[in-house]
Amino acid sequence: MSFPCIEAGRNFRPDRHLPFLIGQRRFGWIRAGDAGLLAQWPQVFELPGAAVRLAPALDSVESRTAALDPVCRALAESGNVRGWRNERYTIRNSFAEQPLALIERAAARFFGTLTFGVHANGIVAGADGMPRLWIARRSLSKFIDPGKFDNVVGGGIGWGYGITETLVKECWEESGIPAQLANRATPGRTIHLLAEIPEGVQREQIFVHDLPLPVDFKPAGQDGEVSEHRLVSIAEALALIADGEMTVDASLVTLDWLLRSGYADPQSPKLAGIDALFDGVPVDVG
Repeated sequence: MSFPCIEAGRNFRPDRHLPFLIGQRRFGWIRAGDAGLLAQWPQVFELPGAAVRLAPALDSVESRTAALDPVCRALAESGNVRGWRNERYTIRNSFAEQPLALIERAAARFFGTLTFGVHANGIVAGADGMPRLWIARRSLSKFIDPGKFDNVVGGGIGWGYGITETLVKECWEESGIPAQLANRATPGRTIHLLAEIPEGVQREQIFVHDLPLPVDFKPAGQDGEVSEHRLVSIAEALALIADGEMTVDASLVTLDWLLRSGYADPQSPKLAGIDALFDGVPVDVG
């Protein structure tokens, strides 16, 4: 049996969802049971039955964003969008594309639009020759995965931020890692997630980084989103992953580093199917 995070990363059934279209292209997936909620905004959405299409009259970034804003707020007021962040995400099908609209971060999973994140493995050299990892426990006040273990750094990429810029920002906010240390990070692979979750659909690309940290450095959260940091061995990290005590995202980020560094056997039955989540296998794109 493989690690539970591998199956969770591609736990998606298209037949339970309707494609969310702008023009003729799919930019998201909406749960079939949620699509009817959008019928109250006929000036924003067309509901031909097999899809949800943004009204063609909304033909600019500005008009689409302005039309979606009150929809997202109303869905939040009715409890269908939860965890409001007052942060803008994009609607686009690759990080290189210009957005077709901006949307409240909390609503991205209701519409199943593609989101982007950056995570870092915090790696410390061990006296016995085996490295250790700094991990962080998410605050109990977090809306998603409260109390679970996360990478030492992990955060979403909001509109207007680049990958490196987000990494440096999140390094400081979540673990007190200064910019001069954060800039030592090197890229790993990109993880592609497509999964049904309580909030809707998680379509996400996570840009993995490896960050070597000094032996005497101790992370300290700055924004209240982390309740504790813990330095763990590779065996301890694998146990947390196997027991589901680490988030799906963080588990996959950790496994990516273990595989690339030779600390995990790619032929292990526990890692069956993981290659489908890495570079070269893009998340579902319309």
